[in-house]
Amino acid sequence: MHKDEFKSIAEIEKNEKRKAQKDNSDTVEILKNFIVILVISVVAGGVLGFVHEITKEPIRQMEELKILRANQRVFAGAASFNESTVSDEDLNSYITEFENVSLSDCLEAVDQDGNLLGYVFKCTSNAGYGGNISFSMGIALDGTLNGISITEISETPGLGMRAEEVLVPQFKNKNVSLFELTKSGAMMDYQIDAISSATITSKAVTEAVNAGLLAGRTIINGGEEHE
Repeated sequence: MHKDEFKSIAEIEKNEKRKAQKDNSDTVEILKNFIVILVISVVAGGVLGFVHEITKEPIRQMEELKILRANQRVFAGAASFNESTVSDEDLNSYITEFENVSLSDCLEAVDQDGNLLGYVFKCTSNAGYGGNISFSMGIALDGTLNGISITEISETPGLGMRAEEVLVPQFKNKNVSLFELTKSGAMMDYQIDAISSATITSKAVTEAVNAGLLAGRTIINGGEEHE
């Protein structure tokens, strides 16, 4: 074998060794990067979990305060709100004809002496243009709708989002069986003037209020609807 051939073999072995070293180096680098990413993920997850635990209770308290304030707005004469015997299942069994509406959290509105003044509950329509629309609703024992207070809405800015401004005041202190939506101006107590260019939102809110009225009348009448 010639000297040059020995030299070529030695060069090949040398190159192979370099390649193996490079592969090992790349593997080590990949492992290092993996470990770094893993550590970051674990730390980030721990931080997020820690933050969640810290903020969970304040968020819950804020949500409860929002609901309490909404209830107070629709039943200003109440000294407190007590749990009622009316379950969510009962509420929704009264409004089966309203497929897009669900009711929950029925409370008794009572005065300082504990006398029952009426009921407050949460109405939710899933027929809003931008998603669910929820509000608290207060009904006095004589069937009067004290009003509604929106707690959740994500409609179009400048249109459906005007529900608080345009629709809510129209439901205040009304004693009617059902509300009727109109686009030509409300002339009667039972008529609700729709938000201009936001008929879907207006219809969703009005339908949910009508469902609440039906449930309220049924509760007041001891579980039986009376006209």
